[in-house]
Amino acid sequence: MTPAIAPDIAVVRSHSAKRHSILDAAAGVFCREGFAGANIDLIAAEAGVSRQTVYNHHGDKENLLVAVVREITERINAGVFETLATFPDKPVNLEAELVDFAVRLNQNCLCNRDGKFLRKLLQTEGERYPELFSGWREHGPAKTWAALAARFARLAHAGWLDLDDPDVAARQFLALVNADLQMAMIFGDSVSEEQLRAAAANAVRCFLRAYGKARPHGT
Repeated sequence: MTPAIAPDIAVVRSHSAKRHSILDAAAGVFCREGFAGANIDLIAAEAGVSRQTVYNHHGDKENLLVAVVREITERINAGVFETLATFPDKPVNLEAELVDFAVRLNQNCLCNRDGKFLRKLLQTEGERYPELFSGWREHGPAKTWAALAARFARLAHAGWLDLDDPDVAARQFLALVNADLQMAMIFGDSVSEEQLRAAAANAVRCFLRAYGKARPHGT
């Protein structure tokens, strides 16, 4: 027999399920309709909850957008740091391993559903409502840059790279990784594995021309 679920646990699960349903529906509506065109009734209908439930969870449309951006940013950050754990700290073939890492970074964090949602929201609403994205600036790319910079600094210390400023190198690496994919991402096109790998190869080749060294010290 299926064990009974305690009432308080069931309530927590129900609350969490409604919260995720509201945030997912809101992300889709905001991306499709824009902030001005979105309304709570439409979000509630797509989430399968009442209008009052949305207000009970988030208060108003501005708070809901802030919550959507926060939730997506947290999910993207989780993917970023999971991917950063695969960074080639002790490479054998730095170019090949950085290419593989760049492919994973794009697949897991930038070209997935959450990355597409956040990019669309920033493109359409970031300039008009900058205050609603203030948390994203602090908790989104800044964390990624810092974590990636630390890893590049370790590669430089080991003799693989020649860096004056690891923070600049990290930002440039991410910009290069995205460079060949920008047009496809702006128009919401699907990006193939072949395109991801070609973009990563071009990015890493350019990055290593600027910062690479022939071999680490002592080898």
